Amino acid sequence: MTRYHGILATLRSPRHLPLLKSLTQLLRRLRPRAAASDQRLLDTLAAFRNEQADALSLLRRLIAALRPAHAGDEGTPARYALLLECLEQDATLAAAFRHHVLTFIGSRRLLTFFTDSGILPGTGFFSEWWRILGNRLLPEAPDERRMRDCLQLIFERRDDWRWLEAIPAPLAQRFWTVLAPAEDFRDLDRRGVQEQMLDAILLLAHRVSGLGVEDELMRASPNLDDDAPRFIALSAEALEFVSAFRAGLDGDAERFDNGDQLQVIVDQCQDTLKRIRKRALTIGTSLHLSYLLTRGEQSLQRLAELVAILTAGLRQVPHEAAISQWAAFARAVFLAENRRHSLRHYLGQLSGVLAVRVTENAARSGEHYICDTPADYRKMWRSAAGAGALIGVMALLKIKAATLHAPPFVEAFLFSMIYGLGFVLIYLLGLTVATKQPAMTAQTLAGLLGELKPNRSAELERVADVAAAVSRSQLAAIFGNVVVAFPVALLVGLAFTLLGGEAVGPDKALHLLGDLDPLSWAIPHAAIAGFYLFLSGLISGYFDNRAAYADIGRRIGHLRWLRALAGRARAERIGCYIEDRLGGIMGNFLFGCMLGSTGMLGAMLGLPLDIRHIAFSSANLGYALGGLDYAIAWQALLLGVLGVALIGLTNLGVSFALALRTAMRARRIEFAHWGPLLGAIGRRLRSQPGSFLRPPRPPAA
Repeated sequence: MTRYHGILATLRSPRHLPLLKSLTQLLRRLRPRAAASDQRLLDTLAAFRNEQADALSLLRRLIAALRPAHAGDEGTPARYALLLECLEQDATLAAAFRHHVLTFIGSRRLLTFFTDSGILPGTGFFSEWWRILGNRLLPEAPDERRMRDCLQLIFERRDDWRWLEAIPAPLAQRFWTVLAPAEDFRDLDRRGVQEQMLDAILLLAHRVSGLGVEDELMRASPNLDDDAPRFIALSAEALEFVSAFRAGLDGDAERFDNGDQLQVIVDQCQDTLKRIRKRALTIGTSLHLSYLLTRGEQSLQRLAELVAILTAGLRQVPHEAAISQWAAFARAVFLAENRRHSLRHYLGQLSGVLAVRVTENAARSGEHYICDTPADYRKMWRSAAGAGALIGVMALLKIKAATLHAPPFVEAFLFSMIYGLGFVLIYLLGLTVATKQPAMTAQTLAGLLGELKPNRSAELERVADVAAAVSRSQLAAIFGNVVVAFPVALLVGLAFTLLGGEAVGPDKALHLLGDLDPLSWAIPHAAIAGFYLFLSGLISGYFDNRAAYADIGRRIGHLRWLRALAGRARAERIGCYIEDRLGGIMGNFLFGCMLGSTGMLGAMLGLPLDIRHIAFSSANLGYALGGLDYAIAWQALLLGVLGVALIGLTNLGVSFALALRTAMRARRIEFAHWGPLLGAIGRRLRSQPGSFLRPPRPPAA
């Protein structure tokens, strides 16, 4: 109490008086709003006393009263608690409320609610994609006889799932306890709902049995002969369970089936789908396979939930546990139904296996970009230097192509071919472009973060080791590219001068210097290139996945014309070579196409779109110096060097941040221990700063 009076005295001091007045005014503004919301809820509850009122209209009014009035309104849980208190304290009101809600549920068709809400439809990936997009333009006409459509009318706003998800689970359980109290539960007329649940179990079992013999699913199954009978037996077991349960409802209590055998087969089918999903991370996957796996898992989960709800009484489950089970089921279905028209939620359900597979491929590529030993470090320097030499030549080709003043599309095509074919040549020669590293090494770091336990110092040190290795590898590649591309440009410019020509004219040289000005559009254009670098990493991973999943190598090796031309053994080697490198070839080629076509796209849209790449920028600086006969002020040269450095930093930072975020989301990693991790890296930087620049020397034998 003394502390409380001390706080009040502090707030009443002249220094804090303005703050106290502001808080008082804020509370005065919020109090009428809260009171108005509570009164609206109480008025809506009072309307439930009218037995002739329409139940659907009452429920829509109730949800509208619970819904947040504005973005900052966080009072929904409090209003929900007020609703429950009113119902629990007024038996007459609770009876009227129960009558309307149960009448509403009993008079609706529940089959699609049980079988389709929260489950992917059977129409396929792209059909559902177009349905969601079409619903934005022309919403579906709801059928009020179906529970599923009524939920769309009750939760009519697309973001209702946000506040519904914020309601604590105990409050939701209390709500269903009010609707089905333990003392009156056996007297409730549940036969109609139970019959529709039994129909739903049959439908779900037949659906999963059909999915189990899909060509795409069985092709990915590790053991076809053992897995197929499980899916076929599921339908027969479900039919036997439903028949026995209906006989029990009709009075033959001995026929009641508690669903244990059906649950065993459901578990076996779920294990099969899990093995196929795990195997897809190794052999590759596709959107169609991911769709089938997700739909099958959702259907099996729903079937198990319905069986558990139906047989709760037979298994002597306490009433509170049974209500909790139903409340969790209803909550999940309501949330899923409200997000049925969300494209982001739809893609999120399917992107898991494919995203992990794509990022895993990039992670394996990223391991090759990390220098652990001095030999690796020297090899990185050599490969980066070779790439720098080729980039110096590519930069000149691009400059010469621009002097042709070709039509925009032709110019974009020429730029794209110079970039794309040049990057493919660099890749096939085993050379290294520095800016390609972050999109790959970020995937490797994400894999480590997913396994990291911050309370173990050894694991923190392991991540610090990788961070140091990534740093020195990246610096070696950057300097290898830049240090070679710049002098190559100078030498090529000098060669042109000795031969009586010029690589770059004075006007073009000034233009190249202007492109490096940090105060111009250089940094935003470098960010665009960083985004393309991130995309190229995903493209490489996607095509690596596609090559493995579609068995591209074997198919190429079986081409008749290739076998006739090169022989069987050589054709198979060619197929393996292409399969192993398809991701890198396509990622580099399409990255070059993106770089080459951005300027034309910006001109078509009237936007200042272009790209800046550190290696090409360093080469352009060399050509600009030669074009001006090296007569350039040191301030302008220093500004150009600063521009190259900032362009490189932006290239690397954007691609690394996007790749790390994508890899962590694909693996569903919620990493919240950045403090200990950064502390470990900081300690390593203080104790061994040289390890971030050069690999440690191996210990003497």
